Order: sequence, then structure tokens, then C-alpha cells
Amino acid sequence: MANLLRYLAPYKVFAIIAPLFMVLEVAMDLLQPTIMQHIIDDGIANNDDAYVYRMFGLLLVVVVIGLIGGVGCSIYSAKAAVNFSTDLRKDLYDVITVLSVKNKEDVGIGKLITNLTSDVETLQKAVLMMLKIFVRGPLLFIGAIIVVYFTARELFSLLLIIVPILVVLIVCITTMAGKVFAKVQQSIDSVNTYMQENLAGVRVIKAFNRSAMQVSAFRGINYELMKRNFKAEHVVGVLTPISMFVINIGIVAALWSGAIKVEAGALEVGVILAFINYLTIIMNGIMSSSNVLIQIARAIPSAKRIQTVMHMENSVTNANDAVTPDIQGDIRFENVSFYYYNNGEYVLDDISLHVRAGETLGILGMTGSGKSTLTKLLPRLYDVQKGCIYIDGVRIQNIDLTTLRQAIGIAPQKATLFSGTIAENLRYGNLDASEADMYAAMDVAAASEFVTRFDDGVHHVIAQGGKNFSGGQRQRLAMSRAFIRKPRILVLDDSTSAVDAISERHIQHHLATKFRDTTKIIVASKISSIEHADHILVLEHGKMVGLGTHEQLAKTNAVYQEILATQQAQGGVVGE
Repeated sequence: MANLLRYLAPYKVFAIIAPLFMVLEVAMDLLQPTIMQHIIDDGIANNDDAYVYRMFGLLLVVVVIGLIGGVGCSIYSAKAAVNFSTDLRKDLYDVITVLSVKNKEDVGIGKLITNLTSDVETLQKAVLMMLKIFVRGPLLFIGAIIVVYFTARELFSLLLIIVPILVVLIVCITTMAGKVFAKVQQSIDSVNTYMQENLAGVRVIKAFNRSAMQVSAFRGINYELMKRNFKAEHVVGVLTPISMFVINIGIVAALWSGAIKVEAGALEVGVILAFINYLTIIMNGIMSSSNVLIQIARAIPSAKRIQTVMHMENSVTNANDAVTPDIQGDIRFENVSFYYYNNGEYVLDDISLHVRAGETLGILGMTGSGKSTLTKLLPRLYDVQKGCIYIDGVRIQNIDLTTLRQAIGIAPQKATLFSGTIAENLRYGNLDASEADMYAAMDVAAASEFVTRFDDGVHHVIAQGGKNFSGGQRQRLAMSRAFIRKPRILVLDDSTSAVDAISERHIQHHLATKFRDTTKIIVASKISSIEHADHILVLEHGKMVGLGTHEQLAKTNAVYQEILATQQAQGGVVGE
């Protein structure tokens, strides 16, 4: 957690002023019992009304000054803590954004959401309490003990018994709290992961009428979180009543011992009252400190989780000697093999091919054959385990990541749109794109025909996940986003699966004419989508079982012939 406190550095003025205000408040709080003691022993006992009024006025001034100190501490500690968490959340989001897909899969989306929300909030509370309450608690505790030593030394021995008991109690409970709160955060991860999966798949759940099953499964996860929360709250909850019990025993002992000494004339009544007040202050100081320690105990697991993510080694990084070539789009795979997990089962196995700049590569295969995986290797969303991929004769690991990805336009298999306007989504492909550029790209993707029907055109708002558009419309907008980039390499990953045949032919025609110099990689489930490609790669279970033109494969490749015959029998239009 100490490493994360560097985020307080820009706000050190706030972090210094807040405790100073708290020192002022504590000093005023410590004065009050002493003033009351003098009012009783020197004023009321001697029937000196003028003295009582003066001391009462002084008490009122002390209270007001204490109020100013408390308010000032609250304001500046809040400024420091909130700014701290804002900067931390920003940097954490920056790190998560640049992490590779593999890193994110290793950590888990649910855990990353918890890091950005619950963990950062827990740290914010810890910092706030450290600046505000952690200053107050020890100062009250130490200050009250010092004052009692000088003003009520006859009863000071009681503190030597009460204080050690309270300290041991707090240490034991805060140690236990740290362990149980770490388990609470793990359960929160599980809840977030489950919710993220279910919200993403809500249509599937409803379509298969499995809402009751999902609710039942969530009850189990939620029950586990409830049990861990109960345990955590029970551990923390016993601190206050046990501490109060110890303090009350001390008050009884003080009253009993004090009464004997008052009777013997060795002690005044005001001293007993002051001692009891200071005993209460000591308890408050210890309780305040214990609450901060418990919050820190909660924050330590959160800090470790955040630091794990922030110090995670990115699996995809720039080489030290990365180059920034003017990419033309010549692509070569040499004996490329890849697997997602360390189980040795290759998703792609010994793939070799060569596509010259401006040519079109079609990729065909059954579901799970590795078509989409192959396209993810080009922009280095993943790095291969065996073999090499070259662009213009340079290994892609040696090309600057920004340069590499800037040269590639991708329309993924799942058309992802972001909340905002159509224009904002299209500008993901090109930040400097004009409205004319947008309509030009949408013309190629056959998207302008429905966008022009909106009164606000490209400024039409896209709902979360693009749910106010059909699947085909989302795909055409996703392709427009790739086209507006005017990339040297264009990857269309089955991006016309929900597009009607007329629109698909429109797209194919414009790809051939307006992207003549662009290297095009088209993943398709229909042969009609790729039959005009310069090269067609046929994959089966991750292996390359065919590479050639449509005519060559239709004559010589058994897998291609089987797919072709099946699609023709089902009414697929091929060869027109």
C-alpha cells in the first residue's frame, strides 16, 4: 500500500493541512475536561460565579475553535483522498487498457472491474481515515494520558491496566480482519464476474428460458459473499462492545477508588470527573485508531490486487529496437503455430502462406478451425508460440505496435459498437475523419442507406452495445469504422454474416475497386463471399488443408469440395 501513497504527492499540501486542522481540534477537545474540572473545583465549590462565567466563556471559545479544526480537516482530507483515488483509478484504467488480451483473460474481467471500483474505493476510504481519524485517535490517546498524568496522578495507575488490554485487543482483531476482508474481496470478484457474463448473455438466457437456473446459481455465489461479510462484520463488530466493557470497568474502578480518596480528603470531585472524561477520550482515541487500522486491514488486500495488475508484465510489448516502416501490406506466415492456454493443444498448427500487397486472402473452415484466431495474430493481439509472421519482410515483433496497428483495419466477428453517436464510433478508425469521409466509408459498407434515414444522420445516438440497431446494421457500421481508416491491411472477420446478399455484393464490388491497393484478409463461412479472392486458405482443426484459388480448390481439395457441395445443395449462390 505504501507504494500507492505516491499518488498523494501532488496533493501533499492538502495532506499536510488536514492533520494540522485535526491537531487544533484535538487540542481543544483535550482542554475541555480540564476547564470543566476548574469550573467545579475552583468556581462552583467556592461559589465564585464570576469565575464560572469566565471559564464558561472560555469553554465556548474552545468548542468553536475545535469546530473550525474539525471542519477544516474534513474538507482538506476529502480533497486529498478523492484526488488520490481519481488519479489512481485513471492510471489503473490506463494499464488495463494497454494490457494484452491474454493478460486480461489471465486476471479475469470481473476482477478487473472490482479493481477499478471496489478496491480503489476501499483505498480512498483508508486514505481519508488516515488523514482525518488516524491523526485524531493517537493524539487524543496520547494527549489524554499525558494530561491525566499531570492532573489526576492519583488515578493514573488504572490506565496502566486498561490501556494494554485495549491495545492487545485491537491488534488481535485488526489482524483477523485483514484476513477475512481479503476473502470478501474474492467473493466480490465472483459476483462481478458472474454478473458480467450474465448481462452479456442475457438474450441467450431468456431464449433458452434459463432465468430461474441463473438466479439459483447466483444465490449460491451471493450466499458465499454473505457468509464472508457476516464473518468480517462479526470480527469487527466485537471490538466496540468489548472495548466499552473494559472502559466501563475502568470507570467503575475510578469511581470506587476516587470515592475512597475523596472521603479521605486526598482528591477533589472535579478530578474524578475529569479522569472519567479523559478515560472516555482515551477510549474514543483507541476506537478511532482501531477503526482506521481495520480500514487499512481492508485496504491492504485491495492495494496488493491493484499493484498486481499495475506491475503485471504485458505479454505483448514493443521490442527495444522496434522499427516504424511505411507498411505496404506484404504478409508472410512461416510455420506459425499458436495455442491459447499452456496445455500444448494448438489452435493453429504449422501455417505457412504468402499474400502480396494488394492481394486478397480468403479464409474458410468449419467452426473452431482457427479462422478468427489467425486474424488476431496480425495486429499482435496474441503472439505466436512457434514460427514467424512477416509484414514487408519484417517480423511483426520488430515493428512498433502503434505503427503496426495503425496500418490494420479490423471489422471483428462480433460487431462491437460503443455508447455515443455514429460519428464518434466511426472516428475510432480515424480521429481526423470529416463527415464526408464518414459517408464515403459508409457507402462502401452499404451503411449510408439506413444512416441517411435518421434526422440527425451520423450524429444519431447509439445505445449501449448498439442494441438500437440490427445485427446487419451493426456489422456495416463496424466495417465502416475499418474502411474509414484507409488501412494498408484490411481484416474482415466474417463481418458480413448478418448482411443481406445484395448489400454483400455491393461491399465486395467496392472493396475490389476502392481498396485495390489494400491487402484484404476476409474470413467467411460462405464460399460466395471469398470465391474471387487471389488466395483461399482452407483450415480444418487448426491445420492448413488447402491453399489456392477457387477454381484450383474446387478441382483438387476434398474439404473445399465438400463445403462447396453442401452450400450449393442448400441454395448458396456460388460462381456467379
